[in-house]
Amino acid sequence: MTARRRATGFLIGFSIAAALLFAGLVSLGVWQIQRLHWKRALIHQVETRIHAPARPAPSSAGSDDAYLRVTARGTFLHDRAALVQASTVRGLGYWVMTPLRTDGGFTLIVNRGFVPSEERSSYARPGGVVRVTGLLRLTEPGGGFLRANDPGGGRWYSRDVEAIARAKSLPAPVANYFVDQDQAVPPNGFPVGGLTVVRFPNNHLPYAITWFALAAMVAGAYIVVMRHEWKARHA
Repeated sequence: MTARRRATGFLIGFSIAAALLFAGLVSLGVWQIQRLHWKRALIHQVETRIHAPARPAPSSAGSDDAYLRVTARGTFLHDRAALVQASTVRGLGYWVMTPLRTDGGFTLIVNRGFVPSEERSSYARPGGVVRVTGLLRLTEPGGGFLRANDPGGGRWYSRDVEAIARAKSLPAPVANYFVDQDQAVPPNGFPVGGLTVVRFPNNHLPYAITWFALAAMVAGAYIVVMRHEWKARHA
């Protein structure tokens, strides 16, 4: 094989590889732009739900119902509450996950809010019929980061509705979600509700710019190589 044929074969292989790499990088950039539009629509949808009038709490919910504002009436089962470890703007402590036996005939787990460790036994426990309003949240199965829930030991690291319902023998049926209750106690009382953090990472634009920049670099490198080869052949 002559040197010219070897060079031609190299250029063909190089061109194919460069084209595939360029197309792949552009595709990733386009995908990130699509994800950017999806994320912005999601953020707008959630913001709209958070500030919408509360609707009656359903007996079950799907993934599309997250962060709906709901309301329910019933009686708290304080003796079956679960304390889930929490890290909040108020420091470390627990979420008070208390079952509510609703007038609708189902049990709804309510995250009544945050209590610091020293208040875990002395927080407010309203009796009688109460009305709860808050945000519908999807269950958090399994546990927290590198820490599995330990129902038998009473150690909870995530708000796993099914596991809490089973461990506390809650009256069926139990809703498959929980509610983050709005602030419902005096400012200095516990638990402190209304601490839901609604934050959706939205780094898709810088990611898209990165992929498009890499694609441009590949195109630039290809042009430089091809120009060098053209000059070498016509020298």
